[in-house]
Amino acid sequence: MRVSAIGCSALLLLAVAACGGRDSGNGTGTAASGKCQGQQTTGITDKSIKLGGIYPLSGPASAYGDIPKGIKAYFDYINAEKNGIGGRKVEFVVRDDGYQPPKAVEEARRLVEQEQVFALFQTLGTPSTTATWDYTNQRKVPQVFVATGASKWGSDTTHPWTIGWQPNYVSEARVYAQYLKQEKPEAKVAVLFQNDDFGKDLLGGFKRAIEGTQVKVVAEQSYEVTDPSIDPQMRNLAESEADVFLNITTPKFGSQALAADAKISGWNPLHIVNNVAASITVLKPVGFENVQGVVSSSYYKDPNDPTWANDAEMMLYKQKMQQYAPGADANVPYHTFGWAAANSFHKAMEAAACPTREGLRDSVRDLKGVKVDMLLPGVTLDTARGDGFPIESMQLMTFKGERWELFGQVIDTRKEFGPLTG
Repeated sequence: MRVSAIGCSALLLLAVAACGGRDSGNGTGTAASGKCQGQQTTGITDKSIKLGGIYPLSGPASAYGDIPKGIKAYFDYINAEKNGIGGRKVEFVVRDDGYQPPKAVEEARRLVEQEQVFALFQTLGTPSTTATWDYTNQRKVPQVFVATGASKWGSDTTHPWTIGWQPNYVSEARVYAQYLKQEKPEAKVAVLFQNDDFGKDLLGGFKRAIEGTQVKVVAEQSYEVTDPSIDPQMRNLAESEADVFLNITTPKFGSQALAADAKISGWNPLHIVNNVAASITVLKPVGFENVQGVVSSSYYKDPNDPTWANDAEMMLYKQKMQQYAPGADANVPYHTFGWAAANSFHKAMEAAACPTREGLRDSVRDLKGVKVDMLLPGVTLDTARGDGFPIESMQLMTFKGERWELFGQVIDTRKEFGPLTG
């Protein structure tokens, strides 16, 4: 449904008076008065808000297609039972880019210009988001809580309409580096990484974090998302005789690397897999017996962890997933990720000074200790002027039996390592 000014109720007219009114669709706004004069209200009325998401529902990263199922379940739940966000029912339009940046640009244009969404909520992947953020910022369309941990979403100052959500890859790398400094201070590390901004960001952050220590990167191999297999790279890495393997991959290649590690005779390194490929859906096809002791990190609750069996938010999530997404498995962590991200958007939108695109842009950059119940205890949303990283706390975990087990304490990387500078 396209939004028009015709037929808006008295409630919307009150919002117009306070926050600047609806625009005419050309991005200039039509407000006559108020502190939000001229701000954009395309895609939002007093009764509805329309969001667009872009995901690889097909292609080499299609495992991430589970994320929007969790998001939609959350929005369906609050629409039916909580009267939406501030009385506005949420319509969430999902497009498939196949993990192809040119397709992501095409879908972003379709969502903004044809669907006339209020905001892009979650564009997944560093390549796809990089391809679209010039366009969204030129159009002054919020591109909020993008599903990628690239550090530039928080450090870049020329794209104020785009912001990440999950811990950035440099901060995640710092956590692994700190772990090795303590547990294997003379570690020899072999690295497999995706040959794009995602892989290079995490690898670069790791190298900077181990500078001045005895932890050394002794071998590196990259892969392309179009590669059919990473077996040749894994054989080359095994020849390095490294005692740590840092696996910087997306789900398809994460599974391949875990399987190859288990098969290579005579090589038994400590295996660290980055968070974005640590889902149970990545590990299960490899065989749980082959991934025992693998290390990763997280920041949100695992639906498979009995620690949260009686947790109020986890019980609500599982109940509502069954009710609003009956064909989806609530134990898939990507669904949980989506639920947590949607709840984060809900809180940011409620905190906006005005129900406008500018109001949302400013709200997501002024989050102060916002609690999201699906995040781990101690993990909150925090942003400020000069700090565009909502989540920078993580906890290490290791795979035991048929699930991940958290260990140690939640690590606030802001406090432990200082502010991220890129």
